[in-house]
Amino acid sequence: MPKTIRNQTVEQLGGSNSILVRQRREHEEMDRLMGRYRSLDDLHQREQVLKQVVRLVFSHAFAEETVLWPAVRASVPDGEELTARVEEEHQMINDLVADVERLPLGDPGREDKVRQAFELIRQDIRDEEDLLLPRLQDAMNTARLRKLGAAWAAVRQTAPTHPHPVVPRRPPGNALLGVPLSVYDRVRDVLGPGGSAPRGGK
Repeated sequence: MPKTIRNQTVEQLGGSNSILVRQRREHEEMDRLMGRYRSLDDLHQREQVLKQVVRLVFSHAFAEETVLWPAVRASVPDGEELTARVEEEHQMINDLVADVERLPLGDPGREDKVRQAFELIRQDIRDEEDLLLPRLQDAMNTARLRKLGAAWAAVRQTAPTHPHPVVPRRPPGNALLGVPLSVYDRVRDVLGPGGSAPRGGK
């Protein structure tokens, strides 16, 4: 039975450039940011942290769906079933965060949707680290894990950073729509939803 990647060393996972290490590193950052969000009382400070969570989660998931999950389906005997499970979780997170972004700050239902999204993100992390990624580890040697990590990181740098519920979860549809959506999202991240630079710089 494959063991979780959660407690393995960097060397066991194929080195710092391995897809397994890259995945775990970003999962840890997601968990840290979600914990920080919960620790804050100020609504505006929480909102800034939430924006960081959203940018990280959606660029990370897009790279998974574009590069990582096709490799799992090609290399792991039950890869289709495993990736379908996490893709369903991604869609649920996508829909919840899209709802959050439509609701005004302070809306009573908004915080409940944030809570649900965080729970799903944590469940998704466990499914990936405990079920899916150990299977990939068994199926690939270190060189392939590092090559996959490099491809994942390249896509991750230019991925969309916000939810887009109508975008397909699999290539080629997500890849074709990813470039224009990434440009739109990254302009939005800098200028704000209204299209003009927010006060106070960033």
